[in-house]
Amino acid sequence: MSEQPRTPDDVKALVADHDIRFLRLWFTDILGQLKSFSINAEELGDAFARGIGFDGSSITGFNAIEESDMVAVPDPSTFAVLPWRPEEQGVARMFCDIRTPEGTPYEGDPRHVLRCAIDRASAMGFDVFNVGPELEYFLFKDAAGTEVLDEGGYFDLTTLDAGSDVRRETVLALEQLGIDVASSHHESGPSQHEIDMRHGPALKAADDVMTYRITVKEFAMKHGWHATFMPKPLFGENGSGMHTHMSLFRGGENAFFDADDPYFLSDVGKAFIAGQLRHARELSSIFAQYVNSYKRLVPGYEAPVYVAWSRRNRSALVRVPLHHAGKEKTTRMELRCPDPACNPYLTFASLLQAGLEGIEKGYELPEPMEKNLYHLAPDDRRRLGIEQLPETLGEAIELTAESELVLRTFGEHMFNRYVEIKRQEWEDYRVQVTQWELARYLPVL
Repeated sequence: MSEQPRTPDDVKALVADHDIRFLRLWFTDILGQLKSFSINAEELGDAFARGIGFDGSSITGFNAIEESDMVAVPDPSTFAVLPWRPEEQGVARMFCDIRTPEGTPYEGDPRHVLRCAIDRASAMGFDVFNVGPELEYFLFKDAAGTEVLDEGGYFDLTTLDAGSDVRRETVLALEQLGIDVASSHHESGPSQHEIDMRHGPALKAADDVMTYRITVKEFAMKHGWHATFMPKPLFGENGSGMHTHMSLFRGGENAFFDADDPYFLSDVGKAFIAGQLRHARELSSIFAQYVNSYKRLVPGYEAPVYVAWSRRNRSALVRVPLHHAGKEKTTRMELRCPDPACNPYLTFASLLQAGLEGIEKGYELPEPMEKNLYHLAPDDRRRLGIEQLPETLGEAIELTAESELVLRTFGEHMFNRYVEIKRQEWEDYRVQVTQWELARYLPVL
C-alpha cells in the first residue's frame, strides 16, 4: 500500500477510498501473542477520540479482574488493508496503544515499554534506533505434526523448495502492508524459509514483526499448510532464529560509524555492543522466552551461545558486518541469538536499554573473537573470559529476576508478571515425563 496515513482524517479518507467495512484493532499480550477485535467503520471516529474499552483481565500479563478496564487507542500511522481479506467491504488493521480509563499509558502494554526505551535514546541525543529483523520459519503439512514439504537446503530452488510460490505470495502481501522486503529464500533446514525485512525505526519494526508472523501464517493456511515460528520444531536440524540488526542515528548520521577506526566502529557503537554483551545473559529469557528456545541455543546448529563479538565469525553472539566504502549508513551490529517467537516490543526495548547503558557508563568492547568458538575447549573459553548463554529457561528466568536493567525497562508491574509467568512455564515443563525418558529408562530401570 503506497499511502502512509498520519492522522485520523487520513485514515477516514482511506477507509472510504478502499471500501473498508471492518477495522481490526491489534495489540499484544506480555508474551507477544497478537490480540485483535473488530469494529465497524462507523465506529472509527469514537475509536480515535476516546478509544475502545475492553476487559484486560483476560489478556495474559494484564491487570487482575478488579482492575480490568482497559482502553485501546488506534495508531493512525499503522493503518493497512489486509490483503488476505475480500476487497469488497474489506478489512483493515491498526495497532493500538493501551491506556487506562484515566487516559494514561498502561504500564503493562509492551508497545509502551518500547516507546519508553526510544524516549530514553532520544533524551541522549539519538534521533532513530533502527532495527532490521530477519525471521526464519518452517512450513509443515498441517498443524498436527512436523511433516515437511521438501528436503531443500540453504538457497535451494524448486523442486527442492516446495514453498517458493507461497513465499512469493507472502512477500507481495507484506509489501501491500507497507513492509519493505529486502530478500527471501529457502533456509538450511527442510521446509524452512526466511524473508528479510529492511531496517526501520524500532517501533515500526516491532509492528512489522507482528504483521509478518500473521501474514506468513495466513498464506500458509490458504494453501492448507501450517507455518510455525517455534524456535526448534525438528530434532537434528537447525532451529529458527531472528537475527536482529541494530544501529543508532544522530542528526541524520550513523552514530556507529567512524572512518578512522580499524573496525569502522565509533566509540558509541562499541559501547552499545559492549552493553548488549554484558547484559546478554540476563536478557536471554526475553529474546529466547520459551522452553523450546533453549533446544535451539546449543552448540553445533548455527545458533550462537557464546558471549563474544566478531566481524566474520558467525559462532559469536554479535557480528559486525564488514564495512563497504560509501555505505557508512549501513554500519551496524547483528545480534544472532533472538528467536522469532519472542515479543519484539520487549526484545527491542531491552536490547536498546542495554546498549544505552553501555554508552552511558562507557563500557569497553573487548577484542573480537575471529576463531570458531564451538571448537574452543571449555578451559580456553574460560581463560578468554567468554561466557555462555543460559542453557535452560529455568536458568535464564532466574538471571532476569535479578536484573535491575530489565526491571527498569519493564517497570515493576510487567517485570513481576513476566517473571511469574516464565517461572510457571519452566515448572510445568520440569515435572513432565517425556517420551525420551520412557524410551531410555523404562526398559532398563
